[in-house]
Amino acid sequence: MTLHNPLTLLTGTMIRKAGKKDAAKLAAIGRMTFVETFADTNTKEDMQQYVSKAFTEKQILKEMEEPGTTFLMAYDRDRLAGYAKLRSSQSPEELSDKKALEIQRLYARRSYQGKKVGKELMEYSLEIAKALGYQLVWLGVWEYNPRAIAFYEKWGFEKFGEQTFLLGYDAQTDILMKKSL
Repeated sequence: MTLHNPLTLLTGTMIRKAGKKDAAKLAAIGRMTFVETFADTNTKEDMQQYVSKAFTEKQILKEMEEPGTTFLMAYDRDRLAGYAKLRSSQSPEELSDKKALEIQRLYARRSYQGKKVGKELMEYSLEIAKALGYQLVWLGVWEYNPRAIAFYEKWGFEKFGEQTFLLGYDAQTDILMKKSL
């Protein structure tokens, strides 16, 4: 599978691999989708502290340089509708005996939720993982995000552990989920 060529799907969505020139767009959609998803259930201070560090152009460029990291961008015509971040550099201890790819982020703008952007990003991410010979895919999802948990379970992901996610100063619990390929 060639990651350099965009994939145009039947729905009209185009998915392509992001390059360094896309860092500012990824930072902007990262901030937007994270705030849309989590602002209502977290403090303004914790959100601001996290978002101001995690979703800067400089931070995204740093993440792009990490070996085994790929960002995917999903477009509806010329509008950035969602994105995914895949990485192979870190896996939980429970998966140390497997060749595993993490779907570290998979977000669609609120206006695109329910319009198959997340589905298409997931399909493409799984295709990439299979094409590159990964045995399984894993991710972490906030324990208080039932919509996302249900989405991942629908895709065949199963819970296998937990990890702490620091949102600002709030230590939260992420459920770890995996799917064999």
